[in-house]
Amino acid sequence: MSRPKKSRALLIVNSYFYGSTSQRLSPRPGAEREARRLCRTLSDCNYEVQLCSDLTAKEIEDVYERECDADHGDYFVSILSSHGEEGVIFDCEGQPVPLTQIFQAVSPPRCHKLAGKPKIFFIQACRGEQIDRGVWVETDSAEPQADSFSHYLSIPENTAVMFASSPGYAAFINQWESMLLGAFQELLNGEERDLELTRLMTRISGNVAMREARGQHGGGKEMPCFVTTMLKEVYPFAQRRPALDHEPAVLPASRHHAQERTQRRAY
Repeated sequence: MSRPKKSRALLIVNSYFYGSTSQRLSPRPGAEREARRLCRTLSDCNYEVQLCSDLTAKEIEDVYERECDADHGDYFVSILSSHGEEGVIFDCEGQPVPLTQIFQAVSPPRCHKLAGKPKIFFIQACRGEQIDRGVWVETDSAEPQADSFSHYLSIPENTAVMFASSPGYAAFINQWESMLLGAFQELLNGEERDLELTRLMTRISGNVAMREARGQHGGGKEMPCFVTTMLKEVYPFAQRRPALDHEPAVLPASRHHAQERTQRRAY
């Protein structure tokens, strides 16, 4: 008897940046180290995992187009880790890639094989340059720009998106892990992996809220944002990988290979 189709997970991680427009984007060696650990963890949750490193905007578009032709199981998970601003992530050449473009790539009109299936995104990227100091401040701020939340409106149905930080704020990563994906990995390695998605996301938010940046941005905090258009409760990480399954695919290899070493948690 043939096995049921596996759910698929796609990780796109930009760690190194090239070209004239990328000079202000610093390397993120911790991102790929973190991604490789997440590949193993998601594989243990019975996902078929693909890790793509240091992609251009066109390569990112092509990767999602290939996903539309793949055979999918019950769920699709995608993790995007890069530098970013509100509504965009940056490709490896420093060019902005709108999140609306990514969300639309897996929408039912363009990706029939994912129609009706839960799709889950984790966006590990800054959404601005402000540092969250973990206190409430009442201000007379200006009205938000008209397109500030346009990428929310492009999220297809049956899709959940977790952003690393609130709009306008920075997201932190060190030489070993980011706050958001570090918390996600920690919970997937525990009993929380069996939780319904919204409860799992709440636990992730609580875990991240207890973390604190050190170094240049010492004392900085992070508060993830969770947006969902799910139509039912889902348990995307409750499955276990059969003992004889192979290791996850890691394609393509990064253009840079840094020696991995254990670091203390300091963002």
